[in-house]
Amino acid sequence: MSFVLIVDDNRMNRLLLSRGVEQLGHQVAFAENGKLALDMIAREAYDLILLDVEMPELDGFGVLEKLRGDVHLRDIPVIMTSSLDELESVVKCIELGAEDYLHKPVNPVLLKARLNASLEKKKLRDQQRELISKFATEQVAEDLLTSGFTLGGKYVEATALFCDIRSFTTIAESQAPSETIELLNNYYTLMMDAIGSEGGIVNQMVGDGLMSIFGAPVERADHAPRAVRAAMQMIELIELFNQEQLVSKRQLIRIGIGVASGQVIAGYTGTMHRATYTCVGDAVNIAARLEAETKTLGEKILVNEQTRNSLDDSFAVIDKGEIAIKGKTQPVRVYAISTL
Repeated sequence: MSFVLIVDDNRMNRLLLSRGVEQLGHQVAFAENGKLALDMIAREAYDLILLDVEMPELDGFGVLEKLRGDVHLRDIPVIMTSSLDELESVVKCIELGAEDYLHKPVNPVLLKARLNASLEKKKLRDQQRELISKFATEQVAEDLLTSGFTLGGKYVEATALFCDIRSFTTIAESQAPSETIELLNNYYTLMMDAIGSEGGIVNQMVGDGLMSIFGAPVERADHAPRAVRAAMQMIELIELFNQEQLVSKRQLIRIGIGVASGQVIAGYTGTMHRATYTCVGDAVNIAARLEAETKTLGEKILVNEQTRNSLDDSFAVIDKGEIAIKGKTQPVRVYAISTL
């Protein structure tokens, strides 16, 4: 059963339409004008709207414009109803995003056909939205649904975070494959929760390594401290996880995290058939190198100078000096984040 909103300033039209809709097994709500309809739509979720063109206060055209301007409402199917039989009126409704158009008095057979067709389209759109949400993070899913999919990118200020399990190959060789997969699943569950809690997205998972982004696709002025807080949470969660592993006499793990801020190019890369949301640029490369340097310097979290300059005094930061980074002609000043 679907929930249908009937918007018409004529009481008789509302009642006759509701009778036809209810006979098809749907629930009905009424609005006497466009302004009231928008208020109701803001409070309640409707599966379909039957919208009159000519109304006082706010006509059907105005309601359509408002709906199509809201990313969260524009997918509600709208069937226009009107006594006007002008082609210009029909064309305008379709251009404004209406799903269909019915001439009044509404023919019951046409009402059934167009109602069913519109609800089926909505069902498919809802399934698409659900599918996108399953295979993309919440932020990327929202970006796709809001802006649509196009290959390409733009410059943004963001922070990249890289993390992996130290000596993972040795760990994998020392236990059964099923234990390794369970370990990875637990590890990713903990890491993704920490990253997501600070508004970051995980955009790459390769073996035991992951890459995450803060500040894209949702721009955040505080992307650097968010990334560092996420890194600290990740270390804390691994320590708690190891306590459980110790009790169960299972393999303990250690991780290293590299964080770097700067201007990156963010967007969808790949092909029209297979693509991913990612970031590329100097900050991304440095974050990856810093993660590798955690092993050499014996630190859990390393950050670049731009990240460090974005942190306030609540973070305990240790200056590790300048180090040579592979791929960089000039040494990079590096800082460790204390997790004590």
